[in-house]
Amino acid sequence: MAATHVLFVEDDDVIREATTLALERDGFQVTAAPDGLTGLDAFRARRPDLALLDVMVPGLDGVSLCRRIRDESTVPVIMVSARADAIDVVLGLEAGADDYVTKPFDGAVLVARIRAVLRRFRASAADDPQDDGALLSFGDIAIDPEGMEVTRAGERLALTPTEMRLLLEFAAAPGTVLSRDRLLARVWDYDWGGDTRVVDVHVQRLRAKVGQDRIETVRGFGYKLRA
Repeated sequence: MAATHVLFVEDDDVIREATTLALERDGFQVTAAPDGLTGLDAFRARRPDLALLDVMVPGLDGVSLCRRIRDESTVPVIMVSARADAIDVVLGLEAGADDYVTKPFDGAVLVARIRAVLRRFRASAADDPQDDGALLSFGDIAIDPEGMEVTRAGERLALTPTEMRLLLEFAAAPGTVLSRDRLLARVWDYDWGGDTRVVDVHVQRLRAKVGQDRIETVRGFGYKLRA
């Protein structure tokens, strides 16, 4: 079986080399790039299984690179930031990233996050415990869990794998309030230590596609899908 191929875009030579070595020791194949434009060329040439992008890189910053990748592919993207500032996190997630980590990061934690994102990305509808293969309909939204397709008023929606899993989680319990912690555990498959910004941003992105009124905010508790 071929090793999982990671594109790592990072301008700091020490961090780039150390992280590349750490990922390779864990069995990953790594293509490293020192700036965003080189990273974009590498992405197009190599088509990696996952992109790991630092926010502050020269040429084409990580957020812009994420947008360019997302225009061409649904490959998982993890953003890396030297700060945990909300603006960095939100910009990365709004650009289409599936996850983020902040520097300095522990190598084992980074590998765990990468593997968690890849598990979500590779999970098929057939082995999703909440999927019975039946077509689901909510107003003008139709969900085909088996074909992993969603349409709105007959038009197909382009959802990222994370957005699809989030929508399936809501569809499995329509009208039920789902807490952010539950969504983190079920959709992101990782202990985020109480940081729920990733949920809020992905819900906003999903609303923009399925309709602002389809997913309701229940203040102090979470979100629910309007049946």
